[in-house]
Amino acid sequence: MKFTREASASWQGTGKEGKGQINTGSGVLDEAQYNFGTRFENGIGTNPEELIGAAHAGCYTMQLSFLLNENNYTAEHLHTDAKVTFKDGEITTIDLDLKGKVPGISEKEFKEISNKAKDVCPVSKLLKAEITLVVTLES
Repeated sequence: MKFTREASASWQGTGKEGKGQINTGSGVLDEAQYNFGTRFENGIGTNPEELIGAAHAGCYTMQLSFLLNENNYTAEHLHTDAKVTFKDGEITTIDLDLKGKVPGISEKEFKEISNKAKDVCPVSKLLKAEITLVVTLES
């Protein structure tokens, strides 16, 4: 299976006083605002770190569900919190906190399958991805 998803961001102004909008191809985010205050303070709007956290939590939790199914388990409930830490100009850690209810599974097997999901989740492997860049300077 192969597919491509799209998102875009635009920005006007300086890094500190400027503002931007983020859009997703699905329309779930439609000109969602972000700026210095939403990223580095607690302003209203979104930021790249929380979007990465949401993507990672969503991808990981779905991956775990697939792996549980492969092992003949069906989760009643899975909930993953992701905490993305930004320090000194880089994302240093993403801490996933999983809570789940899976009938019939032992704690040991749940931990093993959960760790495998962390290793094979596409977002977990993101930093190993090829990154391409097309640059256009508009006049």
